[in-house]
Amino acid sequence: MRREELQQALDEVRAVYAELAKRPLARSCQARTECCRFQLTGLTPQLTKGEALVAAKGFRATGRKEIPESADGACSLLKRETGRCLIYANRPFGCRTHFCAAAGGPYARKEVLDLIRRLEEVDRKLGGDGPRKIQAAVEDALAELG
Repeated sequence: MRREELQQALDEVRAVYAELAKRPLARSCQARTECCRFQLTGLTPQLTKGEALVAAKGFRATGRKEIPESADGACSLLKRETGRCLIYANRPFGCRTHFCAAAGGPYARKEVLDLIRRLEEVDRKLGGDGPRKIQAAVEDALAELG
């Protein structure tokens, strides 16, 4: 994929995130991080290839090279010392739509279906094969970015 095509795809993913932020859906997340504890919730965010590339670029911006292993069932992108997301500004759509009950529960699919379809279209353009679990998706994206 050419650099220009990759940048267009990343810009589209970021545009989807910006559109989601403009929608007036009531949420009360205050960095609770319950949703980041996959073993507790039984839910793991699934990323399209475009989302994974955005997350990988955000991870690289932290200066880290490898995603740490998580032995406690929490997201590997959660900084253990602070309980903060390492890629918060670049976090995936699933993390933005708060499936955490404490933050207001999941967005209704009908409220965000148009955005999901846009992410799926970017995935197709990038040659992705559909959503994948966050850790594997971001690790593969890091490898692809080199």
